[in-house]
Amino acid sequence: MTAPVFVVDAVPGGPQFVLDGPEGRHAVSVKRLRAGEDVVLTDGRGHWTEGVVKAAEGKDRLVVTVLGGVREEPEPTPRITVVQALPKGDRGELAVETMTETGVDEIVPWAASRCITQWKGDRGLKALGKWRATAREAGKQSRRVRFPRVADAMTTKQVAALLATADLAGVLHEDRAYASLPLATAELPAAGEIVLVVGPEGGVSPEELKAFAEVGAKAYRLGRSVLRTSTAGTAAGALLLGRTGRWS
Repeated sequence: MTAPVFVVDAVPGGPQFVLDGPEGRHAVSVKRLRAGEDVVLTDGRGHWTEGVVKAAEGKDRLVVTVLGGVREEPEPTPRITVVQALPKGDRGELAVETMTETGVDEIVPWAASRCITQWKGDRGLKALGKWRATAREAGKQSRRVRFPRVADAMTTKQVAALLATADLAGVLHEDRAYASLPLATAELPAAGEIVLVVGPEGGVSPEELKAFAEVGAKAYRLGRSVLRTSTAGTAAGALLLGRTGRWS
């Protein structure tokens, strides 16, 4: 089994580090780590180090012997960003969780015109906080050391501007009248940025499709079945990660 991952503010270079606070409590009281077990410490931004538990102290302190100094995982290429329309209920967190586990690099919440859920005021800030906390926990669970960035929620105009800068810009659509191109055969860039839009349960509106097409985004379909908005981004991300060689 691979070593569990714990998040720290700054990755220690050695020789010893005390993991305390919520992460230390999780390591000692939930994971029940003991002397001699391996751990990974990361800042979630690509910096990490390996360690071995020296001792567990109380209920929330883990003394770790650091091995090998600080390492850095390079930025992946091409980067994959998924623009995720806001789903209902907790399906947003499900989408973030599975996209993080799959390997997506950035997730952009999008207030599409047909979204039932709307992020406004404190409610929006709370929902965004949940998405970011979910990405952090899923990053740890999936043993990532570079967690995906969860951006601030964007309007359609802002999403169009993001698509305009991408090396591959796409919009998932289930209707062959709009999306004659399968994502499985799209020509992918060897480097740079891939940005893919996932619409809400009600679909991307014709006005939004037009705005995205005007900046060069093409409509793509995944397959014969129609996926929910909370799973489409994960399926598309997996397809792209496989095709770009990032899973090899």
